[in-house]
Amino acid sequence: MTHAGDSYSCRSTEEIKQHAAREVRSIADCASIIEKSGIPVPIRSVGSTPTATFGDSLDGISEVRAGVFVFQDLVMVGLGVCEIEDIALSVLATVISHKPEYNRLIVDAGGIALSKDRGTAEQRIDRGFGLVCEVGSGALIEGLTVSGANQEHGLITGGPEALDFSNYPIGSRLRILPNHACMTAAAHEQYQVVDGDDVVTDVWQRCQGW
Repeated sequence: MTHAGDSYSCRSTEEIKQHAAREVRSIADCASIIEKSGIPVPIRSVGSTPTATFGDSLDGISEVRAGVFVFQDLVMVGLGVCEIEDIALSVLATVISHKPEYNRLIVDAGGIALSKDRGTAEQRIDRGFGLVCEVGSGALIEGLTVSGANQEHGLITGGPEALDFSNYPIGSRLRILPNHACMTAAAHEQYQVVDGDDVVTDVWQRCQGW
């Protein structure tokens, strides 16, 4: 079993492809050594969403464990694995306070709801603690970023331009796209599946624990 964690530090698709090839080669080499000792190796398992996406060959591999692959997230966007529009997981948050003196909104989704994973901090574009979308359409609201996260509260700022607070009244809702889908999903008991109009069409229970 491997996990190509170094692929998260890649700067190009070609680099990711090289990591994917090395991952498969490592599994094959290790399995060969073990089998020469008389121990069968029926399961040969690789992981990591970047290598699963861009790997040219999975010859000899019996299992792929690509976790983020299910939903995608902002780290994957930064690696070129997907586009922002491909992210299928978000956290629904409510605006609970305006702070005009700081050009800031406060929402009720902080570190516990979003996680404090800063996986994009080392990438070309730092997404803070998440990007902000409209509720119904899911469209990205340009310029809004979750710039800070306390335990229960997210701090949303609008960059150099002044926020129009009338667009985000107290009690209104926003969707936040996560840096790391796995960490964010782990904080919640269930998925609420929505259609394009933000109508809940199903509820999926999550497996809890390890």
